[in-house]
Formats: sequence, structure tokens, C-alpha cells
Amino acid sequence: MLRLRPSACGPASQLPPSSPRALPGDPRPLLAAPPPTGRRGALGRCAVSVARSSRPVASDFVILDLLCDDCGSELRCPMRIVQSELLTLLRLIAIILFFIWRIRHPHADGMWLWWISIGGDFWFGVTWLLNQVAKLNPIKRVPDLALLKQQFDDLPDGNSNLPRLDVFINTVDPINEPMIYTMNSILSILAVDYPVDRTATYLSDDGGSIIHYEGLLETANFAALWVPFCRKHCIEPRAPESYFAVKSRPYTGNAPDEFADDHRRMSREYDEFKMRLDALFTKIPERSDAHNAEAKEGAKATWMADGTQWPGTWFNPSENHKKGQHAGIVKVMLNHPGNEPQFGAPASSANPLDFSAVDVRLPILVYISREKSPDYDHQKKAGAMNVQLRVSALLTNAPFIINFDGDHYVNNSLAFRAAMCFMLDRRDGDNTAFVQFPQRFDDVDPTDRYCNHNRVFFDATLLGLNGIQGPSYVGTGCMFRRIAVCGIDPPRWRSDDFKIVDNANKFGNSMSFINSIPSAANQEWSMTSPPADEELIKEELDNVMKCAYEDGTEFGKEIGWVYNIATEDVVTGFRLHRTGWRSMYCRIEPDAFRGTAPINLTERLYQILRWSGGSLEMFFSHCPLLAGRRLNFMQRIAYTNMTAYPISSVFLVFYLLFPVIWIFRGEFYIQKPFPTYVLYLVIVIVMTELIGMVEIKWAGLTLLDWIRNEQFYIIGATAVYPLATLHIVLKLVLRGKGVSFKLTAKQAISTVNEKYAEMYIVQWAPLMIPTIVRPYILFILFVIAFVVVAAVVVAIHAARTGSVRFHFRHSGGASFPTSWGF
Repeated sequence: MLRLRPSACGPASQLPPSSPRALPGDPRPLLAAPPPTGRRGALGRCAVSVARSSRPVASDFVILDLLCDDCGSELRCPMRIVQSELLTLLRLIAIILFFIWRIRHPHADGMWLWWISIGGDFWFGVTWLLNQVAKLNPIKRVPDLALLKQQFDDLPDGNSNLPRLDVFINTVDPINEPMIYTMNSILSILAVDYPVDRTATYLSDDGGSIIHYEGLLETANFAALWVPFCRKHCIEPRAPESYFAVKSRPYTGNAPDEFADDHRRMSREYDEFKMRLDALFTKIPERSDAHNAEAKEGAKATWMADGTQWPGTWFNPSENHKKGQHAGIVKVMLNHPGNEPQFGAPASSANPLDFSAVDVRLPILVYISREKSPDYDHQKKAGAMNVQLRVSALLTNAPFIINFDGDHYVNNSLAFRAAMCFMLDRRDGDNTAFVQFPQRFDDVDPTDRYCNHNRVFFDATLLGLNGIQGPSYVGTGCMFRRIAVCGIDPPRWRSDDFKIVDNANKFGNSMSFINSIPSAANQEWSMTSPPADEELIKEELDNVMKCAYEDGTEFGKEIGWVYNIATEDVVTGFRLHRTGWRSMYCRIEPDAFRGTAPINLTERLYQILRWSGGSLEMFFSHCPLLAGRRLNFMQRIAYTNMTAYPISSVFLVFYLLFPVIWIFRGEFYIQKPFPTYVLYLVIVIVMTELIGMVEIKWAGLTLLDWIRNEQFYIIGATAVYPLATLHIVLKLVLRGKGVSFKLTAKQAISTVNEKYAEMYIVQWAPLMIPTIVRPYILFILFVIAFVVVAAVVVAIHAARTGSVRFHFRHSGGASFPTSWGF
């Protein structure tokens, strides 16, 4: 039985009761002899339940004897699993027989078309096999939060011994990424169920906008009400926009008599908070105009509320105060709250909310905007996160980091604890570099017509990788071990004379940052208040935020997030796997985090272009096949399949054009003997669909999820993948730049009636041409043009000679015109 974490918040904090509880750690010993006793992790044993099977879904598992550290495990596979594996084997046999038959029967009307078809079939067969290989050993792990609480929270002094955690949030544009999303993300993080004195949140504003800075000030003020309200009434989710969007929820708190009044009051406070955020777009320019009118001379500066000029980007761009050119900024918005609980005030006329029994402390909150200069390539999101890595090391230096995009929020307040279970695993936690959560989205239409949820990848492929060396890093909702990101080898690959910092030069010239790296390996020391007011630390912070700091270092290569590629997330995860680290996949209910999907088809296509182009670029620049011996062989195969998939579009385009090639070449591709060819195709295709049907069952998907995945694969393969492939080919030939990073626009907050309005708006883009003008439409147009031209030519010739004759070529019982004879 799964042991649920007892909590005053009730069912909202529990994991599904159907989830099995099992042993912590590396799943491999679970089916072998009992694991040896001996060295444990730095903080003791972990709390992870493991279910191991050839297919990972809780309803398919029968787990035995999983109640203590020294037990093994057994699994009885249901008939569904046997069917899936049997179908996969049968399809592989059918594909092999199909290729043998085709090689023995090369006779076709057009041999060059036959060779293209053979190449395409071989490629699709290999990619299918690589995709299936990654699913041979899927493993589902379930965090045991009750055991985690017992080990780290239930201490005699009432304090918690959970490790410290730094949270990174990245944003750049308050328009494309509406600020209300970013501030909701911060509010949900500040209110998360994790020791308040052991978390710190860092907002990286890569645009240097005063809108974000003053919006963060407003958010910190509102958090003084919102966070205690969440703790008092056990609110889920703890992002106010998502919480108030649902009219009714089951109450799980301890003060039901006060909830109705508190809810109404907080709803009004939140509405006022949103109005204050919106007012910043007019309030700040008006304030700046007033100050500039008094100054009368000089550039039109942007002014802060304290009467000083904003050091970042101004509304009226000026030298050293414009996008891409401004000074670095670090502002500590909320200091360390102290280690002892601080209870709020009772209800009064000034404050009708009674927080007398609620801890009202708030975690550390820091605003960052790195230095920008037109003389440097700032490397977009990867560069911003590397600056966060250095700044946070000087201020709080938590051993663990979790990163979010600006539009993602914490949907399950226990998510941080769930990820920490894997990091503290007594068996392999020390060798775990990151824990990846699946991405989930709000504001997706009920049928998910643009396949934003991408459940086949998140709920099936990543579970398959979980049984090898771990899932890939997919950009947001991922917890990291700091020393792994800093380029330190995992314990299993360290030699006896290992030094954490073997070459100080690769980390830059900041001794404070270099000295922080060994300290980050210590998971037990307490977080202190960041000394941001001291002159020395200010100089160090300015130094690590400078554009030139990374010159001559390994940042962007072997340290931090990887540079010069659109998919910096996947490549960074690959680099960690290549050096011997492993990763874990964590899926809990309710969803750990949720975000906002692209607003329409155009934005979705650009997003897929960046992913596919970046993946193909990774295949050529960081080829998984050439990685070192520390990368697991099966993981190598999986990464190869994940990065080379856009090449499939080349053969797919040829397949779609085969029916119309005869118009120009006079050749029609028909494999002979045709009935046998059709029989093989029917067998292979039917078995593919059957395997898909079985897989959506073990992955916990619906038929609609699978249909959308197949549908959008065709859209991507015909509209986006060919362009991505062409782009990379031109880059390799002409030594140009790779696919550029384009910020995906998100839908602004709207009313219920307008919820999907922007999603259905068609915004024209060249990428949509192949999507709209399908090959079969091209075929119809070609046929019409062919008939019209032929009719005109025949009419002219008949008028001149009085006779017409046609040449036909017979194939497969049909006649096709190959030339016109006059």
C-alpha cells in the first residue's frame, strides 16, 4: 500500500491511492538480490516507490514485498503487456520479410523511384525500431512523501532538515509573456509546501524592464496576504489566477467557518492587485515624464519610485539604457525570513484576515537583470540561466535548483518535495543530476487540436527513458543538482584523488563563485540571509553578471546551460548524461506544474520549427553516437532517435509526391507483383496501428491523444521538418547560423467566452503553406493544369493536321500517357 503524507490539507496533498509503494533507489537491484547495506546518501535513505514493468501504468502492476529497504520485488505482467511485446516482435519480423521480398523483386516501372522508396522504407523501419528500443524497460517511480516527512521534517526541535533549494524563473517580454503569468508563477512558488527558510526565488528579467521590477514589488506585497491564506486554508493550486478561475472546489483546510469570508476578501485583494499591475504600464511613464519635465535637459530617463533613474531599459531608449545595452541589476526584494515561525496578527478592522495561527514568513525573493552589451552574443535563455547560476551561488548557494519558464506555475504544492525524494535516494540519488516533470498546460481547447499536451512524448517516451539512464531535459519544471550543472563528475565516476574544482580558470575569475562550488555539495548547511547590502558582495555580483565574465571559461560548453543551439535544454541534459549522470522522471497527481500553451497554430508551428531544427543541429554538433563510454548504449540510441527524426520528412515528401511525378517524367512507381506489395503494406500498417492502440493503454493515454499526435506529426513533417532540415543543411554547407530562438507568444488573460478566441485566429506565416496546400491539393492542381495544357495543344494540333495520336505505357493493368505524338 502507498503511504500517503498526512496533512491538514487533506486529499489535495495526497498521491493516488492506487500508486504502489516500493523500494528507494536504482530499480535494477529490485529484481535481483537484496541490496547490500552500507553507505547511504548524504542525508539518509530516500523515499521513492518503484514499479518496474515492461510497461509503466499503475493499473497494470502487481507489486509484491515492497515494504522495507532490504526486499526485492516481483511483477506479474498483464495480458496487455504480452500483447504489446508480441505485436512489436511480429511487426519487426514482418518488416524484415518485407525488405527481403523487395530486394528480391526490384522490378518496377521507375527504378530510381524504387531506390528512393527502398531508402525511405529502410529509414522509417530503423527509426521505428529505435523508438521501440527506448521503451524496452520503462519504469514508473512514485515518491513516498510520508517517508520523506518522517526522515527530514519530524525532528525533535520542530525544524526541517530538507536541503535548500533555489528556484529560477526566466522572462524577457511583459507583452508576449504577459506579466500576470510571471507574477502568478512567483506567488505559487512563494506559497509552496516546503520549508520557508530553505527556498530562494530568483526572477531573471532579460529585458531589464522596470515593469517587471515594480511588478515584483507589488507581488511581494500581495504575497504577504496570499501565502498565509494558502497555508491557512490549504489552497490548491496556489497560483491565484488558476485558483479563482474555478468556481467551486472541495475544502480541505482547518477553518471552514472562516473560509467564505476570507475567500471573498482575497478575491477582492487579487482583483486590486491585477489592477495595480496593469496600472504600471501608464503609471511609470507618467512618473518619468514628470521627473523629466523637472530636469528639462538630457535624455528622457525612466524613473523609479524612489526618485532615482532606472539602471535598466528605458521607455525612451538611450545609450546604456536600451534593449541589449544596460547595466546589471540585482535587487533583494525579500530577505531571509529567519528559522523560527512568525505568526500573524488576529483579525481586526484594519486586517479582517485572521493569521494568528499561521506562519506568515516569506521565502527569499531576488530580482536579476544581467548586463547587456551590443558587442556580445548573450545566448538568450541559456545565458540568462548561467548568470542566475552564478548570482545565486554568491547569495544562497543551494545544492539544488529548479527552473521555470515565466508562464509556468506550481499546480501541486508538494511538487518540490516529490522531486527531492529522488535526489535523496539512498541508492542512486547522489548520481542523479536532474528530475524532470512532464509539461501540462492550461487554456488548451478540449480537443487539443494543436497537440500542445504532447502526451505521447511526456507520458510514454520519457517513461521509457526512465528505465535507461533517465529522461531528457525539456526546458522547464526540472530540478537540478547544482554541482552537476557546474560540470562536476558524478560520484560513480570519480577517482580516488578527485577534486571538485580541478581547474579554477574554467569557472571564471570570481574566487567567491569558485569557493561556492564545494560548499554546494554539502546538502545540510542552513541557508542564511544574502548579504546584498555589503559593498564586497555587490562588487562580486557586478563581476559575475558582466558580459565579459565568461570569456575564456567553460560556461556554455562544459559548465551551465549549453550555448549556440536553439534546444539548449535537450543538449544540456545530454551533456549531463554524457558525463555519467542519470536523471529521473516524476509524474504525480495533481499535475506538479502547469503552463500556458502557444496562442494559435502559427506560434505552435514556430515552436516546432525551433525544436526540430535544434534537434537536428544537435545530431550534427553533439552527435550521440560519438559520445563517450559514460553514456549508456540504449540512452545513446534514444538520443539518436530524438535528434534525427526531422530527416524522416525528406522521404515523406517524396512519398506524397510519387503520385504526381508521372506527369513530368512519364514514369509511375508500382512495385511488382503489386498484390503482394499491397498485402505487405496492409500487414505492416495494421500492426503499427494495433501497437499504437496498445501503447496508449499502458501509457494512460486516450485515443484522442494518440490521434492528435499522429495528426500533428503529419503537419510537422510536411510543413516544418523539411524547412528545419534545409536550414541545417545550408548551415553545414555555408557555415551559417542555426535555427534562431523565437519567443513563443502566449494568450493574455481573457474572459470565459474569449478563452479560446486567439487560438482559433489564423495568423498567416510561410510555414502554413505546406499545411494548407497539401500534396493531394497539389495533385489536383497539377492534373487540372495538365488537362488544360494538353487540351489546348491537342486542339491546336488537330486544327493544323486534322489528326491526333497518343502514346501510352501500360503498367499494373492501367495506361498512363508518357508522351504526346502528333
